[in-house]
Amino acid sequence: MRAIYFVVEGQTEQEFVHTSIRPYLFEKGITDVRGILIETSPGHKGGFVNYAHLKKLLIRLLKEETDILVSTFVDFYRIPNDIPNYYHCMSKSLVDDKITCLNQSIWSDINSVTDASRLEVYIQKHEFEALLFAENTGFEYSYDENIYNKTAEIISQFPNPEEINDNPLTAPSKRILQIMPSYDKVIDGNIIALEVGFDNILQKCPRFRVWLDTLETEFSAP
Repeated sequence: MRAIYFVVEGQTEQEFVHTSIRPYLFEKGITDVRGILIETSPGHKGGFVNYAHLKKLLIRLLKEETDILVSTFVDFYRIPNDIPNYYHCMSKSLVDDKITCLNQSIWSDINSVTDASRLEVYIQKHEFEALLFAENTGFEYSYDENIYNKTAEIISQFPNPEEINDNPLTAPSKRILQIMPSYDKVIDGNIIALEVGFDNILQKCPRFRVWLDTLETEFSAP
């Protein structure tokens, strides 16, 4: 393999790939790492509102680039309901099982059209902002005490950041916006992530860590 392409749903995730994931993988000897936005319409990129857009892009990348590893990096929160087997997957009781089912359904659907052996489907639990709660240092750096005391309280309530979500009103990004309505997902999100530190994210977010370990192993496989 010569590169890893991350198919992302927004500019926040694309910037995170470039500023956080790329330096980490560069140290592992993976020098070509790219974040590619889902194309929602000609000339418009960003947003995961329709599975067909993702499918079209994944198939194109796998067919056009024969020596790259492709991975998705999209949120489980508000994931489109036109993914194959969506309702079957969402009927499962545990969130982890729902995500695993959706991962497998997407992979199988792509593989029915083209060889998906170089595709690693990853859906973030519950969304990108969960990673920002790996340590409170990012909020402490960016905001005043009144705010970072509230984010510290959220962190203390969950066994790990990937569990932060009770319902659509309390997804990680919704919690941040309730505390600081001026939160800018692209700019503030990545500043906070950089201050948290990628090692802390890997340590505190087990699903995220397993995903990156898997990519590293697949990239190095003969």
